[in-house]
Amino acid sequence: MKRYITALIVITMAGFIFTTGVHAQKARAASTDTSVVQQPLYTDFRGAKLGMTVEQVREKLGTPVLKDAEMDYFVLSDAISAQVAYDANHQATTISVDYANGAGAPEYRAVVGPEITTHPDGSMYAMVRYQSQRFWVSYSRTAGPVSVVTITIQKF
Repeated sequence: MKRYITALIVITMAGFIFTTGVHAQKARAASTDTSVVQQPLYTDFRGAKLGMTVEQVREKLGTPVLKDAEMDYFVLSDAISAQVAYDANHQATTISVDYANGAGAPEYRAVVGPEITTHPDGSMYAMVRYQSQRFWVSYSRTAGPVSVVTITIQKF
């Protein structure tokens, strides 16, 4: 059962990363220079930051409902869940947070700044790359009657 759940989470993350990559490619195609030299607006989630060890992340976010050497899955409330992926050195490389129906999510301006792509169906997406600090941040809101806001911080 644990393998099944772990596989399900890995497949979900892979799908999310693929989807994010597709959006990122579209965003890069629209602009010739996506690098940003400003200070990042959004660098952590509840104190958990990229580069932290598994133990440090768990100290900030609590006990994950599913844990593995490569990823932790946290359910923080009925509306908020987080996934943290780790590298071979057991340091956080990705922090992705989902807000069901956008409940508790920060406004996109506080995450990626004033510019965001809004689609006719109401979905939104923006990504900001911080070249000098070797990470990116994205904000995504799905369309539909029950939307999900996903904020991701990832090393590159």
